Amino acid sequence: MKQSNIFKVFTVITIVFISFLGCQNKQQKKQSVDSIAKNLYQEPHRSQLHFSPQANWMNDPNGMFYDKGKYHLFYQYYPDSTVWGPMHWGHAESKDLVHWKELPIALYPDSLGCIFSGSAVVDTYNTSKLGTAENPPIIAAFTHHDFVGEKAKTNDFQKQSIAYSLDGGYEWQKYSGNPVIPNKEKIKDFRDPKVVWHEASQKWILVLAAYDRVKFYASANLTDWEFLSDFGIEGDHRLWECPDLFQMKVADSNEYKWVLLVSIQKNAPNDGTATSYFVGEFDGIKFNSEVESQKWLDWGTDNYAFVTWNNVPKDDGRVLGIGWMSNWQYAQIVPTVNWRSTMTLPRELTLVKSASNYALHSTLVREFEQLRNTTTALGQMTITQEKLIEGSFTASQAEVDLSVDLQQTTASAFGIKLQNELGEKLVIKFDKKEGQMFVDRTNSRKDKFSDEFFKNVHAAPIDFNKEKMNMRLIIDAASIEIFINEGALSFTSIFFPSEKFSAISLFADSGVCNFSNLEVHHLNSIWEVQE
Repeated sequence: MKQSNIFKVFTVITIVFISFLGCQNKQQKKQSVDSIAKNLYQEPHRSQLHFSPQANWMNDPNGMFYDKGKYHLFYQYYPDSTVWGPMHWGHAESKDLVHWKELPIALYPDSLGCIFSGSAVVDTYNTSKLGTAENPPIIAAFTHHDFVGEKAKTNDFQKQSIAYSLDGGYEWQKYSGNPVIPNKEKIKDFRDPKVVWHEASQKWILVLAAYDRVKFYASANLTDWEFLSDFGIEGDHRLWECPDLFQMKVADSNEYKWVLLVSIQKNAPNDGTATSYFVGEFDGIKFNSEVESQKWLDWGTDNYAFVTWNNVPKDDGRVLGIGWMSNWQYAQIVPTVNWRSTMTLPRELTLVKSASNYALHSTLVREFEQLRNTTTALGQMTITQEKLIEGSFTASQAEVDLSVDLQQTTASAFGIKLQNELGEKLVIKFDKKEGQMFVDRTNSRKDKFSDEFFKNVHAAPIDFNKEKMNMRLIIDAASIEIFINEGALSFTSIFFPSEKFSAISLFADSGVCNFSNLEVHHLNSIWEVQE
């Protein structure tokens, strides 16, 4: 055989061998991913529908932006413990807002301090001059928190800084001129910058929390900032955090309004933390609103620091956001082992005008429906006491959709109950006499790990004067998200039963309740390996 032919045969054998190894490696990699999915994401209380990091502590969502087909989610992260510590920015990305890929840590503490909450924008026209016209940068604005200064009680230990990325948000460089907004007034709580583009003034606007109010700044280049104004409620001295500012078109109209989100760290409607909002006008300098119109984005105890994604494509047109699904009253002592905290499901916000005011409605993003697997359709059910819902679904991983005919319902109260064989239960009750809905998790676990977690039944106002009320409930291993009347009211609550809830039932007190359009969807896990 000629040498050239021998070489050709050797080359073919080598290619076949390498291909075989590649297949083996691919199979091993898939087995490894399968193993991660089966082990890391199958612990007790691990959410199957919501993003959580593989391990350790997480809180507020940060730096959220969309670019090149991917939604980026950064978050407060402490990689060395399951309780809060020196903050980093964790990082995850998704192509569909449903399945998430956890990425390496994006921002680490440095000589100026650890990395508290903030935001990120795509600097499309390279206004910062930190990139190029051909490769514009991503700019992250965040709070540097100096623990040494805090210990020394200097009160100026929180300052605003920026970092930039030239590869789409994966590798970051801190700006050499940090901080870009020093804390000249020495405000103890001075943090959480959110940056947005204001088209009318052709400037970047930054809003940050300053104890019991927010402050607005403007910049043409993201590095030099000018103070504009502040906004707060006279006499209300609750701590404000994680503000967000965006313009929205009012549904079914040509009217536009500005919305300011503010998270309140204590004394929310059901105690502890919650996200509130104001609807008003922003002229590039000042935000104006009827301050008594402050409303609650979610009435549950477990939707905090809700903020929106920047740079969502205009042809999409949605306002999309996500929150931290916990509460500072008990976040560090919930009974999870390898990790702590979960994000809410991503939501779409719409602004609806009634005869007297404006209201934000919150619904699940449409992409969530891809998780539906089998559906149990039960149609109409008339309940007089309590009835178990039977079907091919898992109670701890299900979506329940139903309507209630309020005109034909004579029951004084009705609702839904989740329970397990240990007698632990979560009860969602709609009380017509009280004009409220209640979420009762006081008996959701026999081992009560926190007095604050179990002490109260939580409530929200409900209008029972309508003909019908529709409900959508998303039940995960350790949470429930409730959406009433297409998101006019949302309610998020976490729970930690000793064993997963295995049954769902409907009930009615002192009369009948007519449930209709009842469907229960079994939902796939987001951690299942995608081919």
